[in-house]
Amino acid sequence: MKFLAATLLFSLLGIFSAGAQTTAVYDSVLAKRLGGNANGMKNYIMVILTTGAADIKDKKITDSLFKGHMSNMERLAKEGKLAVAGPFGKNELGYRGIFIINSNSVDEAKALVDTDPAVQAGVFSAVYLKWFGTAALMETTDIHNRIVKPAQ
Repeated sequence: MKFLAATLLFSLLGIFSAGAQTTAVYDSVLAKRLGGNANGMKNYIMVILTTGAADIKDKKITDSLFKGHMSNMERLAKEGKLAVAGPFGKNELGYRGIFIINSNSVDEAKALVDTDPAVQAGVFSAVYLKWFGTAALMETTDIHNRIVKPAQ
């Protein structure tokens, strides 16, 4: 009985591990287009948006700034400069969101972030960090656009 149970267990483990294994096929054209190194990695600038010094009470102004903030992110993504962006949940650090900028230059990232109306108005401040991650992030915008349900 123990032998049968052990055989069944090892058979199931073999099936699960075989299903988890994939054979990657190197795509040199894609790697070159995305700017990845031999390990599929590249440099970015991670921007942590924090709560800025501005304290704007007028809802029309803040709505306008956030509309501009969203439009600016869409533009940067279309230009291939913004790989990933998103907000944080409420937290005690004052962190509001992140941008992963497709650049190796903090100065270029600052110039791009400075085009954001919410940053210009002081709603957000920014912290800039060099970051090394998968070049596949550059495919995120295209994938995201394919999974967003059209407005009804």
